[in-house]
Amino acid sequence: MPSLLFDNVLLRELPGDCSDAPGPREVLDACYSRVMPTPVPAPRLLAHSADMAATLGFGVEELASDAFARVFGGNALLPGMQPSAANYGGHQFGVWAGQLGDGRAISLGEVLTVGGKRWELQLKGAGPTPYSRGADGRAVLRSSIREFLCSEAMHHLGIPTTRALCLVGTGEQVVRDMLYDGHPRAEPGAIVCRAAPSFIRFGSFELPAAHGDTALLRRLADFTIRRDFPHLAGHGEGLYGDWFGEVCARTARLMADWMRVGFVHGVMNTDNMSILGLTLDYGPYGWIEDYDPDWTPNTTDAQRRRYRYEQQPDVAWWNLSRLAAALAPLFGDIAPLQAGLDRYVAVYAEADRASIVAKLGLAACRDGDTALMQSLHDLLHEAEVDMTLWFRGLVDFDPQRPALEPLHDAFYDEAKRRAQEPALVDWLARYAARLADDPLPVAERRARMRAANPRYVLRNYLAQQAIERAEQGDCGGIHELLDVLRRPCDEQAGREAFARKRPDWARHRPGCSMLSCSS
Repeated sequence: MPSLLFDNVLLRELPGDCSDAPGPREVLDACYSRVMPTPVPAPRLLAHSADMAATLGFGVEELASDAFARVFGGNALLPGMQPSAANYGGHQFGVWAGQLGDGRAISLGEVLTVGGKRWELQLKGAGPTPYSRGADGRAVLRSSIREFLCSEAMHHLGIPTTRALCLVGTGEQVVRDMLYDGHPRAEPGAIVCRAAPSFIRFGSFELPAAHGDTALLRRLADFTIRRDFPHLAGHGEGLYGDWFGEVCARTARLMADWMRVGFVHGVMNTDNMSILGLTLDYGPYGWIEDYDPDWTPNTTDAQRRRYRYEQQPDVAWWNLSRLAAALAPLFGDIAPLQAGLDRYVAVYAEADRASIVAKLGLAACRDGDTALMQSLHDLLHEAEVDMTLWFRGLVDFDPQRPALEPLHDAFYDEAKRRAQEPALVDWLARYAARLADDPLPVAERRARMRAANPRYVLRNYLAQQAIERAEQGDCGGIHELLDVLRRPCDEQAGREAFARKRPDWARHRPGCSMLSCSS
């Protein structure tokens, strides 16, 4: 095993839980609790990210060793590791939920790489903590595969995200009721080692604010700025205001990225929002397939649809407003907090216009282009068109022949296609006229569009196929998907099957269309 350099500054500089009492409990005046991972019967490496392994200095021999599986299965520690679970609260589905915390995630410590970058390593599914709220702290193979694959897929799409180092099978069975319908079953257990410069969340600040502990709130804010935003200068309220404004801007750009590729998080609670603007906590996520702005992959949200695709930017603003309320005790005047929220609106609008430019291959976003894009979205919804396939098909669109035939593979319903064909052809004609008036050369337009409109995304049915193979002992599907998703915007010969629309059998199948927060 390589000699990793751990610098566990969070544990060193922030207050920890003074109790080591077992079982779930309320933890006050502390940002974390020391807790050891619970050993598993037979840890075995199932998959790893070559990129993250190289970043951390793991070679092929180390990855293949029993020692690696023991460490990242929670059965052993490397020198410098100091396991802990974070304490935070959050608003869940718009309601304050009080203390939440890492109920099944245990941080191993903060690694400094040769280049000086900081990576906190965290085992998800490593056993109970004081924040488990009566649960077992474990994770099943299917949810672990989904988090492992999506963490790396989002990174290669260029979207800020936590990363995944490896996926370890535990050799034990974990009982879960996947759809909360009274039919629990035993499933293979697994642990994901995920990595990020920081796992601090909006809810990390909400909890001390809810307790009226302004001293701890200030200490956490000062620490976060010092460690994770070292480029910010100043002091006092001015520094806090600049910091909150940057959090708002990062979150705005993240939302624009999600909307650009059709990603739906599914559970945008404030405890699932990263202070660094990373995509955090992959649970019931999904990609828009037939374009439906009201779609949510989360069965828990099926009635209210709070976290549906089109509402994600608004939910992010609301979540930031909860963070602003938590930080308010650090300010004598709330004007800097309002300025941060206003900055979110402005940055999101700018990023959204940049997405329109990139997806349609334009030199700049003119006033009429937002309406052009909105009218297309309306038509895609009415005609039940695959979002990813449509926009990728536009890359090779010929303005001299604005016909619908080259895009036929993107349609899910032939009757709806025929009904909407005149309107879609009219839209293509308007788009062709817009391109004729745009200065971008054809080659540059297409290059920009390829970079903005991926050919390969982690469709739920593809992930489910890999999961079903893995549950039968074959991890080949995981490895193949991971390799495809490393180059999402490239044409990959022989990989056409990964770029097809959702098959009919997956339309209503659990794991392909319906997912829950249960792991």
